[in-house]
Amino acid sequence: MSTQSPFGGRIGRAFPTLPKGETVASYETYQEAQAAVDRLAKAEFPVKELSIVGHDLTSVERITGTLSWGRAAGAGALSGAWFGTFLGLLLFIFSPSGTSLGILGAAILIGAGFGMIFSVVSYSINRRRRDFTSVMQVLATRYAVIAEPAHVIRARQVLGVADAAAPPSPGAAPVVTPPPAEPVAEPGAQPGAAEPDGVEDSTSPAPVGDGGAPEPRPTDDSRPLTYGEAQDAARRAARERREADGA
Repeated sequence: MSTQSPFGGRIGRAFPTLPKGETVASYETYQEAQAAVDRLAKAEFPVKELSIVGHDLTSVERITGTLSWGRAAGAGALSGAWFGTFLGLLLFIFSPSGTSLGILGAAILIGAGFGMIFSVVSYSINRRRRDFTSVMQVLATRYAVIAEPAHVIRARQVLGVADAAAPPSPGAAPVVTPPPAEPVAEPGAQPGAAEPDGVEDSTSPAPVGDGGAPEPRPTDDSRPLTYGEAQDAARRAARERREADGA
């Protein structure tokens, strides 16, 4: 069961920003989100790491009925009677005497009278602008339970909202994947020896063309061209166009 903190205003000033974390679960009503937090609290979950965030806030005014002279007078008399009862009880507690009950009754009647008069006057002023009673509410279309990333998996497991894997234990050593082994040259192999089929020697010199200039290596279409290869291809295309124009 959750209760409101008596220091709600002070806590609100201490945390002026939105909470950060991952969404554990999302609900359509605040009661469902509150029940989820209560369930986590019963499972000894650190509820200080949780927050309920409402998304898409909407102001809703629910009309409770029409407002008339009689209803305004009755509501004013009732509220005034409660105030008179409070004052009468204070006098009865601090100065008890035989006439305290009479004073209490008189305080109730006086409070009801003043409350009725005030309510009727207020209704006469606002009668043409507002002839109904209503209750104002601020609701959200979705309520998300937010938790710190370190506690999200456990919270989801307790609520049963996802089949999340259990987190690794703190003492478990991380699994390190070794890098692929480089090919080892055979003993006695010379630097210029021929490579096996399918393997190209990156140290072999580039083939020489008829004009004495080294011809570019055939490029692999599966990889992007380097800057030098792109420049060579551009020069070769320009030379072919000049030859075609001269022909």
